[in-house]
Amino acid sequence: MTTVDILFSFTTPPTEQIVLALSSAKDVYGIRGLKFDHAAHTLRVEYDATRLTPAAVTKLVLESGLESAAELTLLPAVEAAEPATAG
Repeated sequence: MTTVDILFSFTTPPTEQIVLALSSAKDVYGIRGLKFDHAAHTLRVEYDATRLTPAAVTKLVLESGLESAAELTLLPAVEAAEPATAG
């Protein structure tokens, strides 16, 4: 199993109907979890990459009715390494 997360930003808060539709998405084989962050307007979907593709996960989210503005990257920003000083 290869666990992967996708982070979606949403434009409007999800309605009860959307939340119910997303909760049924958890029944899809390969979806491991869903987590809303209402303050950040994001939805994190954890899934098994050996069972689902990012496109399939995105389709499930959009079919729920959630108005997703964008899929966000979860990779941390890479800071420029400081050059080593000779001592």
